[in-house]
Amino acid sequence: MDDSDDDIPIASLTAKIAPAPIIKSEPKPPPAAAPAAAAKPKPIDGAIPKKVKKEVSNAEKYPGLTADEIAYKEKLKEIKRFAKIEKQQKKEKKKAKKEKEAKKRQREDSGGDFERKPKKEKKPRAIKVETGPKKAKATDKTQRLAQAMKAFLWWNAPTPPEGQQWSTMEHGGVAFPEEYVPHGVKMLYDGKEIDLTPEQEEAATFMAGMDKNGMHLGNPKTAKIFINNFFTDFKALLGRGHPVKDFAKCDFKRISDHLEEQKMVKKAITDGEKKMNKKIKDQINFKHGYAIVDGHIEKVGNFNMEPPGTFRGRGEHPKMGKIKQRVLPEQVFMNFSVENAPPICPVPGHAWGEIRHDPCVQWLGNWKENINGQDKYMQLAAMSSFKGKSDRSKYNKAARLCGNIEKIRKDYKKNLTAKDKALRQLATAMWVIDRLALRVGGEKDTDEEADTVGCCSLRVEHMTFNPNNDDDALEVELEFLGKDSMLFKQTIDFGSELYTTNNGMGEQVYKNFKNFCTGKKKSDDIFETLTPSILNDHLKNLMPGLSAKVFRTYNASVTLQDELAKKEKVENWDSLTVTQKVTNYNDANRIVAILCNHQRTVSKAQETALETIQAKLDTLIEQKKVLKKILKLFNKGGDLSLIPKKKSETEMKEAVTKALENAKKMKEEAKSNEEKIAATKADAEAKKLRKEAGDSKFSQAHLWENQPSESQVANKIQQWTQKIERMSMDLKNKDDNKEVSLGTSKINYMDPRATVAFCKRNEVPIDRVFSRTLRDKFNWAMSVAPEWQFCYEIGLED
Repeated sequence: MDDSDDDIPIASLTAKIAPAPIIKSEPKPPPAAAPAAAAKPKPIDGAIPKKVKKEVSNAEKYPGLTADEIAYKEKLKEIKRFAKIEKQQKKEKKKAKKEKEAKKRQREDSGGDFERKPKKEKKPRAIKVETGPKKAKATDKTQRLAQAMKAFLWWNAPTPPEGQQWSTMEHGGVAFPEEYVPHGVKMLYDGKEIDLTPEQEEAATFMAGMDKNGMHLGNPKTAKIFINNFFTDFKALLGRGHPVKDFAKCDFKRISDHLEEQKMVKKAITDGEKKMNKKIKDQINFKHGYAIVDGHIEKVGNFNMEPPGTFRGRGEHPKMGKIKQRVLPEQVFMNFSVENAPPICPVPGHAWGEIRHDPCVQWLGNWKENINGQDKYMQLAAMSSFKGKSDRSKYNKAARLCGNIEKIRKDYKKNLTAKDKALRQLATAMWVIDRLALRVGGEKDTDEEADTVGCCSLRVEHMTFNPNNDDDALEVELEFLGKDSMLFKQTIDFGSELYTTNNGMGEQVYKNFKNFCTGKKKSDDIFETLTPSILNDHLKNLMPGLSAKVFRTYNASVTLQDELAKKEKVENWDSLTVTQKVTNYNDANRIVAILCNHQRTVSKAQETALETIQAKLDTLIEQKKVLKKILKLFNKGGDLSLIPKKKSETEMKEAVTKALENAKKMKEEAKSNEEKIAATKADAEAKKLRKEAGDSKFSQAHLWENQPSESQVANKIQQWTQKIERMSMDLKNKDDNKEVSLGTSKINYMDPRATVAFCKRNEVPIDRVFSRTLRDKFNWAMSVAPEWQFCYEIGLED
């Protein structure tokens, strides 16, 4: 074998055998050693080992070289040998490939009659035997904590001693917002700059950050309340003798512009900064977001203290605009078990206001807010065992009403015609709470709270008799602000079958309302002899633990169950898709939401989303028309060259990629605020370009780059028909639900077990109707059987 290595690259040589230490050039042989050094080793008695023979042979072959130099020479020789073998193998593979390609071409040219080699029989696949424990998938700390919380099945755990909520509890306390850092931008008053203290500047910044066209300042009525309340508190901060006297002369524009600039700067955050922010957020979450209760981990719901700001309220709240003060640790009470150390106060130089060791309450922390003087609590999250026990108890109590509802209805129907006015008012209110699902209501100070009402606090002004001027009808229009200032406005026909069938006594209720309102002023109460306490006391006599609010839970759960049962009785129900079954579920949910008056305001984002879906649907319909025209060309033997081709998207993709990379680079390199703002603008433009690219791709998704076959066109028409059907259903579902809040009844009123049973019966994935938050909140309901029913027997389980 030739020892020459002139034509062999070193890189390929080292692929097979690890080389000796790198030597830039082959070392020159050392000068001849003394004869004694080159002497042959002494003979060994008996058989000579192979290793010794090889060493002797090498010493004879390379006289005068050291053992290391001989080893290097031998290794180099071995590398050359392997390289030549590898080179020969490559040549053979190349030759075999060419022969294979030639045979393939010959077979194609001969119409496929070329004789093929018989395929080798495949050997059965060997079954892989696990030799050890499977390596667990890496999870982060948040996932491990979530798994630990899910592992605790509180419904199987022992209950704490009677009267106690827990035996041991420890937690990390409340996390406070960062201290205010003054920005130094001055507000103007009557065209002149005004010096403000940090506390005063912070309050001015609250006002500057309000949206002038938003729901508070955009409405003239609420804007007046908001501005008056804010300016009253602002002047109190400024103190007596301050030149600022008139809100109309205050100019917050400079501060508003500064805030907008800061928003742009924050948007120019780099990936590294995002990771760092997440790391800081996780650290706060791990410190304050978990508690250990009776030896198991629980998630804390509201561990972040509310930052100071302007109070918004709901609807026309009389205190909107007032300044929420910063809460200090000295105002906070901490509650934990006596054997545990108190949580460390996170604000340097401050301490907790008071320490409690009260196992009879569920709260972890407590403080008062300055707007309404109400107690605020730090509590466990909705998925905790505390909330789970409370929810299950609530739904079981409502289920017990199934066995008592006829007795209760018989009671109030009897009293609807009683001679005693107080009894008639009590019975009429019970009818309204049961049949119309109104809240019980109560007295409120309208100077302190929004003027929201319920059944017992209805006034004459909330009722309009015969709104449609039909003398024969028994109609009443009810209009008032309910909880969270949501408008309740319904025209109720007390003479309809809904309220008269099975002795519903709707006509008598109408007569009672007429009688209760006669001779009263508009501001007078309809039920002047009734209070929530009187009503609830009467209900407790009919069923232990019963209160007016139980009726809403009962009616919501029964209505859902009945509506779902109607849906499932339809002839073609089993042939419906999962999406269609979910739509039917949402229809039933919507009926419950309407019953409970769960409304929501349609936001600009919702309107935009609906418009986007409608535009996409219109595009799909137009594309289907084009596809049908293309199919006609095939059917009629038309000119197929007229079929439009899809334009290349490569250039636009490259432009989008380049724009996004450029924006990212600008963010990474930005140092000054000006550079960060420029980077934010560049990022916005890149995202806009990406959206346009997506729109362009969607607009020609029905076309092909090359001329299609007839079957391809037919298949795509079928695909587009299915797409149009799905999107039409999605649009209808979203449009129907845009003003109705389906989530409120899911969270608070409909027994979750009815939903879980429905999903199991119909093989609908639970995540199609329950979000992850709801699945965690109602983990106790997930094990029910498909045939589960909301009934009296369920209530006895508690």
